[in-house]
Amino acid sequence: MSGGHVLLESVPGLAKTTAAQTLAQSVRGSFSRIQCTPDLLPSDIVGTQIYDAAEHRFSTQLGPVHANFVLLDEINRSSAKTQSAMLEAMQERQTTIGGTLYPLPDPFLVIATQNPIEQEGTYVLPEAQLDRFMLKDVLEYPNPAEEAEILRRIDEGVFEHGEPAAVGLQDVTRLQELTSRVYVDKAITEYIVGLVYVTRHAGEYIGPELARLVEVGASPRASINFAKGARAVALLQGRDHVVPEDVRRLAHRILRHRIILGFEADATGVRVEQIIDAVLGAVRTP
Repeated sequence: MSGGHVLLESVPGLAKTTAAQTLAQSVRGSFSRIQCTPDLLPSDIVGTQIYDAAEHRFSTQLGPVHANFVLLDEINRSSAKTQSAMLEAMQERQTTIGGTLYPLPDPFLVIATQNPIEQEGTYVLPEAQLDRFMLKDVLEYPNPAEEAEILRRIDEGVFEHGEPAAVGLQDVTRLQELTSRVYVDKAITEYIVGLVYVTRHAGEYIGPELARLVEVGASPRASINFAKGARAVALLQGRDHVVPEDVRRLAHRILRHRIILGFEADATGVRVEQIIDAVLGAVRTP
């Protein structure tokens, strides 16, 4: 609804691929899954030019990124060069092959995953690429009741038979248009900007004990994505205007990958969510 991308962090086996594929099927969208490995090349993602000996010319073969829903599985296993190939696609919604621009389909959503417990053979995502993800969600293990439900659905063959699409791509486009028309009051805008400002000047607002752990605050993309996400939340709640609670509900998901903590935070066990909660407490709610 807001046109952003999502970064999912979790251990293997929590149905990230199933979720992305189901989302694509539910709106009759095309789906591509890219398994990231250290030997993956940029051309394996965006596409390349292939020489046609019969026609004596080069033809362009578009890569799997040219789909409505793209799952980048274990993105941190691909090299920095390959990761950078996604920057143009995620930001400009286009790819460049042989000097020619190829627009990506609309809507376009990237769902990237990374495994937090395995660091061998991985490449840490640079801050510039992390910033291009609208949201970062951390998935936890299901509780016993949820896991029992998973087994029940597998026994009944729920995942073997695809359900008919609920809506079409034109409905998604319509929802995106409606989302952009949701009203954001000036007070809400100032609240969003205030939250992001505090992350950059933490020492003045959240106390020295937590502030000294923050190395870098959030960029203006955080403010932009707060506004976009809050509009979507408001529309899902049946409102044509944003309220402060819409912004607060998104705080962890929008800021957790944009606030960079130092080594001391990791050594002392302080999580970025604690910093975000302190930021929320430091800014007056309108």
